[in-house]
Amino acid sequence: MRAAWARAFLGFGATLATTLFIVSGSALTDHATALTTPPSSAPREPGPQTSPDQAQIHVLSSRPDTVMGDSALVRVRPPHPFEPHVMRLEVEGRDVTDALRPVHLPGTGRVLEGVVTELPEGPSTLVASVDPPENDDGAPRAVSLTVTTHPESGPVFSGPHQEPFVCRTQDFELAWGGSLGEPLDEACSASTRVGYVYRTTAGEFEALPPGDRLPSDTATTTTSSGAEVPYTVRVETGTVNRSVYETAILHDPRDPEPDPWAPPQGWNRRLVYKFGGGCPGGWYVQGTRTAGVVDHGMLSQGYAVASASLNVFGNNCNDLLAAETMTGVKERFVLGHGVPDHTLGWGSSGGAYQAHQIADNHPGLLDGIVVSQSYPDVGFATVPAVTDALLLRSYVEAHPDALTREQQRAVSGFGSWEGIDAMAEAAARIDPQGVCPSALPRERRYHPEENPDGARCDLYSHTVNVYGTDPATGLPRRPLDNVGVQYGLGALVEGDIDVDEFLHLNEHIGGFDPDGRVVAERTEGDRKAIAAAHDSGRLLHGGGGLADIPIVDHRPYQDAAPGGDIHMRYHSFSTRNRLEAANGTAANHVMLVEPHRDGVFGADQPIAGRALRELDAWVGAAALDARIRPESTSGQRLERTRPAWLTDSCWIGGERVVAPQLPLPAGRGDRCADAFPVHASPRIVAGGPLSSDVIKCRTTPFEEAEHPAEFDAEQAEWAREVFADGVCDWSRPGVEQRAPRGPWQFF
Repeated sequence: MRAAWARAFLGFGATLATTLFIVSGSALTDHATALTTPPSSAPREPGPQTSPDQAQIHVLSSRPDTVMGDSALVRVRPPHPFEPHVMRLEVEGRDVTDALRPVHLPGTGRVLEGVVTELPEGPSTLVASVDPPENDDGAPRAVSLTVTTHPESGPVFSGPHQEPFVCRTQDFELAWGGSLGEPLDEACSASTRVGYVYRTTAGEFEALPPGDRLPSDTATTTTSSGAEVPYTVRVETGTVNRSVYETAILHDPRDPEPDPWAPPQGWNRRLVYKFGGGCPGGWYVQGTRTAGVVDHGMLSQGYAVASASLNVFGNNCNDLLAAETMTGVKERFVLGHGVPDHTLGWGSSGGAYQAHQIADNHPGLLDGIVVSQSYPDVGFATVPAVTDALLLRSYVEAHPDALTREQQRAVSGFGSWEGIDAMAEAAARIDPQGVCPSALPRERRYHPEENPDGARCDLYSHTVNVYGTDPATGLPRRPLDNVGVQYGLGALVEGDIDVDEFLHLNEHIGGFDPDGRVVAERTEGDRKAIAAAHDSGRLLHGGGGLADIPIVDHRPYQDAAPGGDIHMRYHSFSTRNRLEAANGTAANHVMLVEPHRDGVFGADQPIAGRALRELDAWVGAAALDARIRPESTSGQRLERTRPAWLTDSCWIGGERVVAPQLPLPAGRGDRCADAFPVHASPRIVAGGPLSSDVIKCRTTPFEEAEHPAEFDAEQAEWAREVFADGVCDWSRPGVEQRAPRGPWQFF
């Protein structure tokens, strides 16, 4: 009997261990297995099923090709009829069998699992084989799995690290007090720290004092799985992928340290991954905060919570880097606690960008998401709206008597005139001098004359690994385009502006130079960048992982905010339309709309908190349905298992109105649409699709006979001059518009 196998039973006593085997070496009985082996660290069998007569190797902590660091949680399933104790595991010829332990996997029986360490950087081969008695030639063939490890600081698939990069570990405050400390190296690494906080009976979180006794004012909580436990929270803080991460989980510090086979009693086996908002300024810094893991609404129910500084878009406005960071953080959590039954995404605004795109482009990381104040993506739902607003504002500043405020609002599509200014301010994200993080020294920042080689603080520079650089200029390629856009077309058709006003607007609307400054010429998008945006999934497609998971879209209504607001409701319909176009259905997408107020998107709030619990139930039911009806499609499972409460709804005066959510004009007269009207953007008013998924439109020559407005001969000639490059033909797919090349792309 192998030493590792023997050690697994030491805790049960030598007498019990000797009863587990028949002298001949025959199999353990099922009864004995149930008594002596811990459950698996993972909830179900991963990957495709193979013949039971063949051994299997699985990496449970990540994909085999995205291991970050030198450790991986591995499972070895022996071939029938061999028992786990005769299995051998090697890494590049090194015997690592001692790292494994026997565990019970429901539906399969006994397997081996363990954390294999000291994996070499780069590709290596795991080989599992049966180690039979000497001269026994009946052993099945060995099986192998290639594992590729990457530096703990990254990168993995996001491409070369951005430089410069400012470490902030010394400014990161630990949940229980103090800071994470000075960085240990240029990769902004820090030693992993573990501390505890507790919930007081007065309803506050406090640092847990050291010692073997819990404070007398320690509260208790009953989790969603029915466990009543002391409300003490283990918080782990460390670094991965040059990001600071935090995980939090209910755990009594008087109990043994958790591991993948002995998780805390209070954990309900679910992980909530929180994504933080923002965008402008989200470059070149590690950040000093995550989206917050000491979350009463989640922890009190037994959810584990994870987040990272580079999963806050105010620190990192790049969904690809955010996905890579989540990969590393989830891997750390699994290595310490085991594989969650499922992982739920939670994010608002910039957090919604991340949840949408990580779920779609990196399936397997998230099993369901709750998003709030959502957009489909940052580059192609938000950027055209805010840059068009800036062009409109600049036009009005240059021509103050051209349009009244109401006409400006009609051209913008926004709910209020003030919204133009609010949206225009958000266009700073394309300006390389617009919003630089305060931690980035001024002498390192770009300036067109004083420091032309400095760090450019804009979205396109931050996504250069995807879009590339123009060899003629050395500048990042930009998928930004407004050629052929007929600004104010809808306002013209509705009679809000006349033909002369329409043509004057379009003649002078302008575009942006490479530094994000408004210029007279319209902006021609870089074709290679446009193609890369579609191919890579930077424009949310909806037909990847999002097609297979539940999506709850929570909308605190802000279209009517007094000063205008960027979080407009039409973005929810953009996402839904993309799902319908990609998958033929959006049955997995639920809209919940309520009035906006501070703190409305919280797991302790009536609607958002209920949405999380119902999403949890939906994901669990769909997973069970998949095991019962493996022949079903994911869409069928999601439709069949959706909880009754998760239905399109709005709340008016505290009353819930259950009804399909509709944009205008389809929703005119509908209670929800009347209470929370869906406004638009300048590009939608110009005839663009509600899906906001056309980066560069295909153009057709201006023809007055085919135009929805009437032009006299002089106006028609003027229009042909204004639209010398043609007008957008929105009935056709956009230039280079197509589905992404596939999930889990490497750059």
